[in-house]
Amino acid sequence: HLLLFLLFVGPFNCFASYSRATELFYSLNEGLPAGVLIGSLARDLRLPTAGGQHPAALRPPLSFTLASHGLGGQYVQLDNRSGELHTSAVEIDREALCVESSGATILGSSAVSSSSPSSEPCLLLLDVLILPQEYFRLVKVKIAIRDVNDNAPRFPVPHIHLSVPENAPVNTRLAIEHPALDPDMGTNSVQTYRLRDNYGVFTLDVEENESGERTPYLIVMGALDRETQEEYVTVIVAEDGGTPPLVGSATLTIGISDVNDNCPQFNDSQLNVTLYGNSSLGTHVATVHAVDVDLGSNAQVTYSYSQKVHQPSRDLFHLNESTGAVTLSTKVDGDTPKLHRLIILGNGPGCIPAVITVLVTIIKVMMRPPEVVPRFIANEVEGVVYLKELEPINTPIAFFTIKDPDEKYKVSCYLDGDGPFRLSPYKPYNNEYLLETTKPLDFEAQQLYEISVVAWNSEGFRINKVIKVQVLDDNDNSPVFSEQLIELSIEENNVPNAFLTKLHATDADSGERGQVSYFLGPDAPSYFALDKTTGVLTVSTQLDREEKEKYRYTVKAVDSGFPPRESIATVTITVLDKNDNSPRFINKDFSFFVPENFPGFGEIGVISVTDADAGQNGWVALSVLNGSDIFVIDTGKGVLRAKVSLDREQQSSYVLWIEAVDGGDPALSSTAKITILLLDINDNPPLVLFPQSNMSYLLVLPSTLPGSPITEVYAVDKDTGMNAVIAYSIIGRRGPRPESFRIDPKTGNITLEESLMQNDYGLYRLLVKVSDHGYPEPLHSTVMVNLFVNDTVSNESYIESLLRKEPDISVEEKQPQISIEPTHKKMESASCMPTLVALSIICLGSIALVTGMGIYICLRKGKRHHREDENLEVQIPLNGRINLHMLEKKPVEISNI
Repeated sequence: HLLLFLLFVGPFNCFASYSRATELFYSLNEGLPAGVLIGSLARDLRLPTAGGQHPAALRPPLSFTLASHGLGGQYVQLDNRSGELHTSAVEIDREALCVESSGATILGSSAVSSSSPSSEPCLLLLDVLILPQEYFRLVKVKIAIRDVNDNAPRFPVPHIHLSVPENAPVNTRLAIEHPALDPDMGTNSVQTYRLRDNYGVFTLDVEENESGERTPYLIVMGALDRETQEEYVTVIVAEDGGTPPLVGSATLTIGISDVNDNCPQFNDSQLNVTLYGNSSLGTHVATVHAVDVDLGSNAQVTYSYSQKVHQPSRDLFHLNESTGAVTLSTKVDGDTPKLHRLIILGNGPGCIPAVITVLVTIIKVMMRPPEVVPRFIANEVEGVVYLKELEPINTPIAFFTIKDPDEKYKVSCYLDGDGPFRLSPYKPYNNEYLLETTKPLDFEAQQLYEISVVAWNSEGFRINKVIKVQVLDDNDNSPVFSEQLIELSIEENNVPNAFLTKLHATDADSGERGQVSYFLGPDAPSYFALDKTTGVLTVSTQLDREEKEKYRYTVKAVDSGFPPRESIATVTITVLDKNDNSPRFINKDFSFFVPENFPGFGEIGVISVTDADAGQNGWVALSVLNGSDIFVIDTGKGVLRAKVSLDREQQSSYVLWIEAVDGGDPALSSTAKITILLLDINDNPPLVLFPQSNMSYLLVLPSTLPGSPITEVYAVDKDTGMNAVIAYSIIGRRGPRPESFRIDPKTGNITLEESLMQNDYGLYRLLVKVSDHGYPEPLHSTVMVNLFVNDTVSNESYIESLLRKEPDISVEEKQPQISIEPTHKKMESASCMPTLVALSIICLGSIALVTGMGIYICLRKGKRHHREDENLEVQIPLNGRINLHMLEKKPVEISNI
């Protein structure tokens, strides 16, 4: 709106100079990617650039703007500064663009124009404004969208039916009503049609109308005969003119319609028939039958006598026009001719009649044959008796009256034919006979019986009455599965709706009573489905063998009789394993406490691992990823062992990574962390670091005050815990007054106990025992502390000679007592206060630390209480006697290794 306002309020002379509209025309292919250059408006309009009338510094920059971002604006990108027009990310589809647009062009907006998408050019219309005002111009840009061959021909229906009369002459043309459609235009549209199989009698031609539409025509190239082949099925292929060409196809069914090109024909030209003169009215004489191979009304045949047949013969024998049956219509008497020539015509529409001659010879007899008169009890229609199967034994069918019409001769009868029937006299009457069943009828065994009641008189004259018995089906058979136990298998992780099998059950009954439907039993899981009609069994979800390996349920086959009958089969499905589970360690981290000096290849602990898969997929092999030069694992039992004896003083702990690999293909694996903590054993005696030699000595002045420190014994122990707690004691003394010196059992400090006198001068030799507190037996070392009490050392060689002599010292066997002994010096209360405060703080901190650790251990034990049975840690007490061979270890089962 602001732009329009500026246009109208700007200087009129400037507006008048540049108000003319300019048109630019571009063309591009459809389907181009984003960023393709369409054209440069600044270059094509030859707008002023650097070097024009105005200096470049004074010329305002040009601005290009789409007047409206309508339908066409979404397909292009306009650079506001350079005026270059590019394709946008929205792909241009000529067929969709021109069909969907309304074709209207609106001032100040953009639209698409195409009067006919198939023939006229498809235009994209844009309005571009060029600013600033002194260069204002409205540019109408027309972009012609060129067609590319991106659509294949497509028939509107997959099956095309065409009817051709069998008498169609050669070169008959028939239009195919459903030509292929191709939204492309020009040569990219449909150009040709062809048949994949023309059977040697068809070809195709294409006609183009004024609007350019191409219609395929089927041309008959040879003679057709419906009676030889009534249908031709082929494929019609449409091909466009693109490069490369694209094709589409549909099934073409050519039906050959019937015309009346065949006439009735008799198989024989003459029939010879003999008729007894005493035959009763309605006696069947003969039946003629002519065949017309045409269809429908063209094959309808009627029968009539030829005009050559004499009227007496016409009166004596009746001809059925529809069936061709000839029957006796009047009584034969003495005046009836013995020979009758019946010429019968088979008439078809538009045909010359077919001719057959029936010669009837009448034999005159002096007596009449016996009569058989039936009276049906069961349902009877036109000589056919209908009985249901499973009717009880002795079901009556009909009464037969046997008599001699002349009442001169004795008449007897019997039943001729196979079947469960019996004809017996019905007493007390002499000439009455009852026809009945002797056992239940079975439709599945036999559906139709044909029997005859034969009567003859004493003169040997015979006559028979034919009876047909049609057995009606009843629902007396249940469906029968081909297998009562249907065993199936399927791999786990199957696709949804996977096919399992197709059930098949048969029912010997007929009609609806033999139609079988299939149903799942009540014990079938809901994710199994059984098609009621086809019997196809599917599973709608993925099966997991680790969740359930076997399924067993029933299926039913039910017929459609009333009441319905059913049978049951059992389906068992075995879910086959796939290697879809990695080995799983019982714990992510294992910790084992092992005493040092543990013998080589001794059992450190058992690594328990499982694999939910089965068979080879569940076989697990264990290996040590690191530290394999020291540790080894039994891949079958999961027992972890050390190849060498372990020394805590060299390394106090080991961290191993154990890998478990299953036997699947491809194999799956997992790892677990193993921490081995070595427990200290008292295997190192204390090592005395000072004094460094038993031959060293120290000068003690006689003026030394009681309680003064003289020297110290310093020792270390490589063990830990109580095994490294050292106690010092003097176990042997020698000197003028050897009890004058005392050693602190905890620190090893040697102090003077009493004042030295004149007669206390001389060499003192103290045998100091340095002992740890190891269990079960403490270890110790000894050192000789030599003290020389004198004012000076005037003769060192004399002292060294004394030291070289073996000292005669009696050993005092007493355990050192580590306790805090009261000092011989009285301390002032003020000097003890800081020490007491510091000790109190340390004690409180220790109590808090111990309490926190206790709570943490209790909570951790509570969390792992449910896994106590799976705990693989071997707890070795710090105190108590340790027997490496009798060390109790918790047995752990390793499954699937």
